[in-house]
Amino acid sequence: MSRRVDAIFNVATLLVDAGMAWLAFYLSYTTYSHFRVAPVFRVYMVMAFIAAGATVAVFFFSRLYHRPRGLSHFDEITRIIGAVSISVVTTVAFTTLLFPTLDYSRWIIVLAWLYSILLISLGRLVLSGIQTFLRERGVDTMRILIVGGGETGKLVADRVQDAPNLGYKIVGCVDDRPNRYGWKDVPYLGQTDELEQIIEQQRVDEVIIAMSDATHAQLLDLIGRCHRGNVSIKVLPDVFQIIASEVTIGHLDGLPLLTVRDVALRGWKLTLKRGVDVALSVTTLVLLSPILMLVAFLIKLDSPGPVFYTQERMGLDARSFPVIKFRTMRHAPEAEQPGWTVANDPRRTRLGRLLRRASIDELPQFINVLLGDMSVVGPRPEQPAFVEQFRRQIPRYMERHREKAGLTGWAQINGLRGDTSIAERTKYDIYYIENWSLWLDFKIMLKTIPLLFRDPRAY
Repeated sequence: MSRRVDAIFNVATLLVDAGMAWLAFYLSYTTYSHFRVAPVFRVYMVMAFIAAGATVAVFFFSRLYHRPRGLSHFDEITRIIGAVSISVVTTVAFTTLLFPTLDYSRWIIVLAWLYSILLISLGRLVLSGIQTFLRERGVDTMRILIVGGGETGKLVADRVQDAPNLGYKIVGCVDDRPNRYGWKDVPYLGQTDELEQIIEQQRVDEVIIAMSDATHAQLLDLIGRCHRGNVSIKVLPDVFQIIASEVTIGHLDGLPLLTVRDVALRGWKLTLKRGVDVALSVTTLVLLSPILMLVAFLIKLDSPGPVFYTQERMGLDARSFPVIKFRTMRHAPEAEQPGWTVANDPRRTRLGRLLRRASIDELPQFINVLLGDMSVVGPRPEQPAFVEQFRRQIPRYMERHREKAGLTGWAQINGLRGDTSIAERTKYDIYYIENWSLWLDFKIMLKTIPLLFRDPRAY
């Protein structure tokens, strides 16, 4: 049933893409005609049909008709921009080759490129919304089985249960140590040597192996059992305990080498990132200065104590610095306050609840960014006492301090905010450091904005 529905949506997506590509040329012609005299549309009809065909072909080879579940709209649109650019160039090349005497305006091509991006993205958003609507009502669901009942498996189960739009239904969990299993709402189905029978009995579509402590031999055995069950297989390894970046192949004078770690953020990239930080921090502080002053005034009215709250945190190269926030809790000496804050902290003031709900208390940290202590995007800084504790417990924890701490980060937009697993946060932080790009920073910033208003937990 799931594969049939996916096939229907793939065909619908293809038709929508082709139609939107054709419509983009028509709208670009209409727009251009309002400002300049243009030939009759039939001159562009050929180009419009070539564009529709080129779009489908380029999108197919770009794997844009293989949309994995969980792909964000942001990621899909960025891929669409690249594919549309190629398809427009392809359209121009084929038109020139087939009809060398055809006269067309370059401005119409530019407008067609813009309209294609907008219309195709809009069409896919509508189809995605329909697909999400159906999945949340039990149509197009995939039955998944989780192998591994430990912390990693629990993380997978929580993510699936928190995202009904993915269309996954957990049929149960398989683990060789039932005594460590204590999940709610997910039944324990047996041990790994019963995997083939469980897959058949539960009509499993996909198996997710979440056993971070499994040996290579155990993983190969599990994958072999799943293959005999004819299901899709995904493995969630302990990726970041060994490496966090993509493995690349290079050579040293003919000697092949595998690169398992590279420093993504160095040289001119550091200067670029710093330039973006300064520009964003200055712009934000200037534009939001009336709001910042109003918040400061309300804090003084709401409860006795200072407007700002500073706390020692550790950033680049494990150097400490005072992080600045609006005070959201009752004023008390630091020694009397537990260091770890959680959701619904009883120490919050009335105004503090509102400030933390929208993360307004974090805005003064743009001052830290301007001073160079922090970056807009990076691993969230921790208190020195916690750093000393975590460095002994979590492998590679101190590698988070190879870059500046940030207001937001890769871990935070992936649900690891507030009182969540530090080990999991560390994995995402190291991934960010070893895969940095300016585009990744912008992506994190954009995906942070909606989180500010729907996730009440503080960083």
